[in-house]
Amino acid sequence: MLDVRKHSLGLATGPTRKPRKIAMPKRHGARNGPRIQRSWLVLKLLQFALDLVVLVAAFSAAYLLRFDFAIPETELRHGLIRLPYIVLVQFAALIMAGVYRFIWRYIGMAEIRAFLTAAAWSVLVLIIMRLGLPEHFHEWRLPLSVIMADTPLAFGGVLGLRVLRRVIYERERKRRKVVHSNMGHKLPVLLIGAGRAGVLAAREIQSRSDMDLQIKGFVDDDPKKQRSVIQGVKVLGTTQDLPWLVRELGIDHVVISIAFASRRDFRRLLSVCEQIPVRVRVIPGLSEILQGKVQVSRIRDLEIEDLLGRAPVRLDEEGMRRFLAGKTVMVTGAGGSIGSELARQVVRFQPSNLLLVERAEFALFNIERELCDGCPELSLVPLVADVGDELRMRSIFAAYRPQVVIHAAAHKHVPMMECNSSEAVKNNVFATRLLGELSGEFDVDAFVLISTDKAVRPTSVMGASKRVAELVVQDLDRRYRTRYVAVRFGNVIGSAGSVIPIFREQIRKGGPVTVTHPDMLRYFMTIPEAAQLVLEAGVMGKGGEIFVLDMGEPVRILDLARETITLSGLRPFEDIEIIFTGVRQGEKLFEELEMTEEHLAKTHHPKIFIGKIAAYPEKKVHYALKRLALLARNGQERELRRFFNELLPEARLKVAAEEITVFSEQLPARLTATAGVTS
Repeated sequence: MLDVRKHSLGLATGPTRKPRKIAMPKRHGARNGPRIQRSWLVLKLLQFALDLVVLVAAFSAAYLLRFDFAIPETELRHGLIRLPYIVLVQFAALIMAGVYRFIWRYIGMAEIRAFLTAAAWSVLVLIIMRLGLPEHFHEWRLPLSVIMADTPLAFGGVLGLRVLRRVIYERERKRRKVVHSNMGHKLPVLLIGAGRAGVLAAREIQSRSDMDLQIKGFVDDDPKKQRSVIQGVKVLGTTQDLPWLVRELGIDHVVISIAFASRRDFRRLLSVCEQIPVRVRVIPGLSEILQGKVQVSRIRDLEIEDLLGRAPVRLDEEGMRRFLAGKTVMVTGAGGSIGSELARQVVRFQPSNLLLVERAEFALFNIERELCDGCPELSLVPLVADVGDELRMRSIFAAYRPQVVIHAAAHKHVPMMECNSSEAVKNNVFATRLLGELSGEFDVDAFVLISTDKAVRPTSVMGASKRVAELVVQDLDRRYRTRYVAVRFGNVIGSAGSVIPIFREQIRKGGPVTVTHPDMLRYFMTIPEAAQLVLEAGVMGKGGEIFVLDMGEPVRILDLARETITLSGLRPFEDIEIIFTGVRQGEKLFEELEMTEEHLAKTHHPKIFIGKIAAYPEKKVHYALKRLALLARNGQERELRRFFNELLPEARLKVAAEEITVFSEQLPARLTATAGVTS
């Protein structure tokens, strides 16, 4: 694509165009260039002249104060001698401190330090001259009292000029904003939270004439802030006062402007606003604003992700750079929810080459376009491929020689895999073994498998197949120098096929919203958090570990359904019905992240643990893989489920009551032995 663009650019600027069309902008620019330079020069000369007037006036005032407005003739003559070099020293101090790089109308608290620095340098030079010059240079030696009086007057004066310019600018901008606001209707809003984030939000909204919002006041539960005025906006009350404030002021919606609101805060505010009722919106996180990732003005609707209240992930940035920077990184399943987010996170650490492996063409196209737009300098290779196709994957490994492989491609939909057990085994087990073996053959540094909480005491084919994939990874770690690790976590909010997009689609159609069971609980984390922790686990893995991510507190699916309906501006069980459809085959009411047979060891990261799970014996794993391959190839669905229960003592897959075909080879007795646990 890049070559095509370059080629088209060459055609557009080639000899087929008329010379006149190319030359006109240059002549136009040539005329305007000197004019702009002259304007800039005139402005700078005017600023220098104003500062000169202030410095001379300050020196004169200091002299008058020193001699009680009656300067002796001798001292007056000495003062005229001293004036030029005093002003020269002060000018030099201002230039060295960078004062003349500032734009006057944007002067603020951050720039005051430069003026203080200039004043300190000036005082230091003048005092050294006062104390260091011999007596016969007495006309050059400025009295200390004059130095102490002149310095605050001089530097305070030049700072005052700039503050005055900003005041005039702000007043003019405010006048234009009032004129603009009178021309169009603005929506009255309340800001919940008068802290740092609230101040930033108020400042941004007030300075943007193109925003259709009018701030009526702050709401904050801090007693110290009541009745105070912040950024010209009054704190009107607490969140308990929201109902009458909304009615009295005709509020259209409230904006949550709390820097780090917890899940409990969001739920409480949502509950209060639901009773009024009033629409709830939120500003981006303060950390994102301060890092320049988003603007305060990007006010958005409150999302279900906000109600999760997940704390920001702290990453080992240096370790991540060592793991990814300058390396060829392969991400499989790159068009999926987790795979695409993993690709976004990898890009941050500047890999030399990023291989996106995905068999869904359109999904691959979308993530490729997104990454190319955001990082045009990135070396990116989109590869349409099935991870189970040995010839295709071997050719990719041979051509690009990846150094890190992150394997996210998998069949993950539990009820659907119950009807397609053979495909689950082929994709989740044997594609993992293929990629793992290729990684070992081609000396890949690290291989990271994305696993699931459903691999713990599996009741579904999907969970059992991912548990076997973990066994495959542990077996490969014994055979190759590559570091093989697996990472388990639960559901992610907003992933393709997950419950939240389904709820939103059902609400869009007018309902009903379907929940399998009123007591169904699930762990949830956001997609970026999951991807970041997967990479962090890849950094710390020594080889053979199964990492378990801290998923926080489980969430009731019924509560998620209610909150999703509320955030859509509707009332659950009134505007949108919620119905219960029953637990589907292979599903649990409560997912688990650890087994009783395993011990979790802490790592240096508070959200990542190591499951001390002993690997199965090599012969046992190899025999199991042969048997699974035979059953999957022959499409023996019931036999597959039965074999999973025999291979994995903790598995509880339901098997149909019909007689099961017995293959000629018998299952060895040792296959049913339970796996040991290492301490």
